Amino acid sequence: MRKVLYLAILLVLVVAIVALAGCLGGGKDVVSGTGTVKFINLEGGFYGIIGDDGEHYDPINLDQEFQEDGLRIHFEAKVHEDVASTHMWGTIVEITNIERLGGT
Repeated sequence: MRKVLYLAILLVLVVAIVALAGCLGGGKDVVSGTGTVKFINLEGGFYGIIGDDGEHYDPINLDQEFQEDGLRIHFEAKVHEDVASTHMWGTIVEITNIERLGGT
């Protein structure tokens, strides 16, 4: 009887760990590439990134030093599908790495 109880507890723990792991890291794709920072004159204005692949990215944490219209950059970012924005302009991302490429 004790074996069955221990196995049941172990099963519950394994299911809980798998579920928790899915909540912590799941659903956040990583994107990277080169693009151009652009001032978008919507909803009071904000800075977005237009990727060289044509994708629009709406960064939630673009440092002020990179808020320069026409700035060429290389960036890496996590996609946040669980966040809403009033901009309704592009994919919401959290910048994890960014660097200037030179030229504006």
